[in-house]
Amino acid sequence: MLATDSFFDLSSWEHPQLFESSQYAWDGLKKLKSYMDSVSYPPLDDNVKKNEPLPHTLVYHDSVFLCAENLRIEMGAATKGQLQVFKNDELLEGASVIMAGATLIGDKIKLGKGILIEPGAFIASPAIIGDNTEIRHAAYLRGYCLIGRKCVVGHVTEVKHTIFMDEAKAGHFAYLGDSILGCNVNLGAGTKLANLRFTPGNVPVKTPGGPVDSGLRKFGAILADEVQTGCNSVTNPGTLLGKKSILLPNTTAPSGLHGKSSLIR
Repeated sequence: MLATDSFFDLSSWEHPQLFESSQYAWDGLKKLKSYMDSVSYPPLDDNVKKNEPLPHTLVYHDSVFLCAENLRIEMGAATKGQLQVFKNDELLEGASVIMAGATLIGDKIKLGKGILIEPGAFIASPAIIGDNTEIRHAAYLRGYCLIGRKCVVGHVTEVKHTIFMDEAKAGHFAYLGDSILGCNVNLGAGTKLANLRFTPGNVPVKTPGGPVDSGLRKFGAILADEVQTGCNSVTNPGTLLGKKSILLPNTTAPSGLHGKSSLIR
């Protein structure tokens, strides 16, 4: 009922180690810091790690940062593999684009292929960003953010100590703290995943069999594969939404376990 495989299909997930020997789905959050600290991060170019907004657009290809001045960039949707970079009419397969005005902080940032990072995005290390993901204008990644393939971290979306599995999307004005988004999750504009109770102590998970201690002082939400939330919805700390559940617009989800295909109104 609370095990990882009840919430996520990990068969194609690049980081299954996060959930090995886990009793509960949220145990991945407990391992996130140690896992990300253990990853080997490629060195960043001196033009990137100035801890200030980039003055020029850069292209990342084959572990090398290139000035975009003499390259042709076709700005298609990164999540659909339509972002393309050409050098003298030769396609640079899998090239990522970091636009002028983006800021990358620290040395532990790992970029996949075909990524688009838009102006105003702020990415603090450690961060891992998977292939064909979009980090949109003014997105704020505060550290220990593990973002999968074909994901979207949207405009003015703040993410902290959180996991996005493949094709998870938080497109607009969202807050995600200490949370996990499963595959194909989609958050409506203004969704907030609250992660801290007003009262002291760990966040409990309410279940039909009684509360379970999460062991986490800060714990937002676990949204299983294919969950959808409506605009301006909120989850209380310790909310678990089962696969294919729907949280309607302008609705607050009570903390605790909500089973598969739940409709919360």
